[in-house]
Amino acid sequence: MGQRYVIALDQGTTSSRAILFGQDGQVVASAHKEFEQHYPQPGWVEHDPLDLWSSQMGVAAEALSRAGVSAERVAAVGVTNQRETAILWDRRTLEPVANAIVWQDRRTAPEVRRLQAAGAEQEVRSRTGLLLDPYFSATKIAWLLDNVDGARQRAERGELAFGTVDSWLTARLTDGLHVTDVTNASRTSLYNIHEGRWDDELLALFRVPRAVLPEVRPTSGHIAEVTRAPLAGVQLTALAGDQQAATFGQACFEPGQAKSTYGTGCFLMLNSGDRAVDSGARLLTTALWQLQDQPLAYALEGSIFMAGAVVQWLRDGLGIIRTAAEVEKLALSVPDSGGVTFVPAMTGLGAPHWDPHARGTVLGITRGTTAAHLARAALEGVALQVTDVVAAMQSDSGVPLTELRVDGGAAANDLLMQLQADLLGVTVVRPQVTETTALGAAYLAGLAAGVWPDLGSISSMWREERRFDPQIADSEREALRARWREAVGRAAGWAADE
Repeated sequence: MGQRYVIALDQGTTSSRAILFGQDGQVVASAHKEFEQHYPQPGWVEHDPLDLWSSQMGVAAEALSRAGVSAERVAAVGVTNQRETAILWDRRTLEPVANAIVWQDRRTAPEVRRLQAAGAEQEVRSRTGLLLDPYFSATKIAWLLDNVDGARQRAERGELAFGTVDSWLTARLTDGLHVTDVTNASRTSLYNIHEGRWDDELLALFRVPRAVLPEVRPTSGHIAEVTRAPLAGVQLTALAGDQQAATFGQACFEPGQAKSTYGTGCFLMLNSGDRAVDSGARLLTTALWQLQDQPLAYALEGSIFMAGAVVQWLRDGLGIIRTAAEVEKLALSVPDSGGVTFVPAMTGLGAPHWDPHARGTVLGITRGTTAAHLARAALEGVALQVTDVVAAMQSDSGVPLTELRVDGGAAANDLLMQLQADLLGVTVVRPQVTETTALGAAYLAGLAAGVWPDLGSISSMWREERRFDPQIADSEREALRARWREAVGRAAGWAADE
């Protein structure tokens, strides 16, 4: 029969990517294309849904062409996507009725404040595991229904369909099938993660008609046969939100296993197994995945706003480095941060502090402080934020972390990864294949299509590239973390009066 391939469609916030994987889990060919961002007003972020579709099909065709592989040799396709972004389209024509409202968009903040003032947050949290925030899809859907001419009436008549990006791509790939998976449904604020269903009380709270919602499917399992070129005839067998897909790509299959993705920000996910952990630290409780004929798995998730963006600020804001890669060499030119502590709260602090009024703070500067000390303190600040989230996750779950698997662009920085291991007191492991989001979508799809027989076979393909073991004493670690806690306290609430 020969080699069987799996293709992952990775639809991100700024670009669409397609990666073809072989049965050994290695990349065979890939392609990516950026698309236009739309900012019609301050705080608004939109995408043209047709750009998402056309760019995704374009890179799929390009990846197959580069590999010299026809669709007939592709066993399965998996879709992974930017989460929470809301799209509304005509069920009959499959044409969008408006631009997509992107997860970063803040236009519904007044509605969120109204719901918070009405005391709705605890109800939302108890049913969905999420906080009340414009980040999630529900208020975006209501905004579209209220602000697109005739949309609410058409939606109530069943003429319109809502979906996150996975739903939109699936509808286009299959000539109209209207489905999503549990990971994406769990990010809408409308899905009861304990009962596994759209929640009528939440639909009433957010004023979203049931008729507009997709059917919820498992993350991995047969969905449909693709009807559109260049993937016509290929079986669509996986849909997954990007962070959940990355966790699967890191083979974090056991409770207590965790991954951290170091991108512009930082996303941590801890597998909590079949237990939806109620977080005392205001982490998110979310669906991790559901494999065909198996119960739903859950995760704790923590979001950090500034990770790689801190290095970008050193480059673009201060000009102390010319390229992001130079930060490691600069920071290694000094043995420590010289007593400097850097809290990278330029856009507030995320989990577990959730302080939108905190601001970036540098403490401990002396006449002897150099750019190298500042660079090292900045990397420590990234690692210390992750350490705070991991501590909250361990406290919430009661499950001790045995190692942290890492990916994302900033995970290539060896010094940052060593600092992370030192501050956590836990081994940090970087994999050989760092395209973990697409890899996770491919694994989920291939698992359902029989390319890989079980989770054990996928685990056996996961390969570490480098391991970073803690190298400092417990006393030094605690001293650094205590100084950090003090610095965070001084950064807190700085812009409360703005």
